[in-house]
Amino acid sequence: MHTRVLFAAATLALSGLTGCAGCDSRSEGGLRGTVRADGSSTVFPLAEAVAEEFMRDHPGVRATVGVSWTGGGFAAFGRGETDISTASRPIKSEEIRAAAGIGFIELPVAYDGLAVVVHPENTWATCLSVAELKAIWEPGSRIQSWAQVRPGFPDRTLVLYGPGTDSGTYDYFTEAVVGEDGASRTDYSVSEDDNVLVQGVEGDEGSLGFFGLAYYEANAERLGLVGVDSTTAGPAQAARCVSPTVETVSDGRYAPLARPEFVYVRTSSLARPAVATFVETFLALAPDLAGEVGAVPLPPATMALVRARFASRTEGSAFSGIPAGTRVDAVLESPPTP
Repeated sequence: MHTRVLFAAATLALSGLTGCAGCDSRSEGGLRGTVRADGSSTVFPLAEAVAEEFMRDHPGVRATVGVSWTGGGFAAFGRGETDISTASRPIKSEEIRAAAGIGFIELPVAYDGLAVVVHPENTWATCLSVAELKAIWEPGSRIQSWAQVRPGFPDRTLVLYGPGTDSGTYDYFTEAVVGEDGASRTDYSVSEDDNVLVQGVEGDEGSLGFFGLAYYEANAERLGLVGVDSTTAGPAQAARCVSPTVETVSDGRYAPLARPEFVYVRTSSLARPAVATFVETFLALAPDLAGEVGAVPLPPATMALVRARFASRTEGSAFSGIPAGTRVDAVLESPPTP
């Protein structure tokens, strides 16, 4: 777990201790109560920024934001331990079943791109196709050298780095690239700490890894960025290659490795004014704060659909089981039939 994340989460918790730990109400002194959020390390910077702004305006509220990664966040949410679960992928059907009896509202709050990265001196793998990435990462892959990825690549040992199975980033990448959520080879260097992954890729000339776009942008001088050709057959072609940027993630060109970031809100928690106001604040501030923390804001028209979903208290998931790369507006404009 990130040391910075742990420290920041603890700071958030302590900063709200001036509020009432056991009550949740509106009083002459303003809004009081607690808000408990946990989950994705990718969504954490945005949730942290919102919580800081929220507690500045509502010092009587204790808002805590933790990191147990997407899977751990949903587990705590299903046990009724949190008001909000942050996630870098949609909730899974088995997680919905585990949360039986806990009504929830699913709210996309930003976009993120998954960056595929290599050592900065890698001059050959400037663009890879989804088919090539699948051949590298699929279960049982025998690819051990860059020369096995594509003719003309050097015969250099391929060393892989990526997040672990509790990570929403891992789930989304495997679904988008391999075609099955959670299916990948196992002989790669695993860390839930993106900073460790950055160090690993930077330190090995044969490296290849993936993590959220924000971590690439924060370390761009230390890494090489790989463009992605979305074709599912054959080697990449430069003409079809797209690199992740705010623009290509936002407009859908960086497919299929552009994904939504979510917050899931326990419906019963909205009876508490502190939680309801926190979510309203989150949706109001997310478009402006997303860019400051390395996420990609949802377009205004899409954000209007999200706000309408919250205003109507629409429960359940519209995104569970939706193919990776599907745009948020396409889902919210035509939600699937339950």
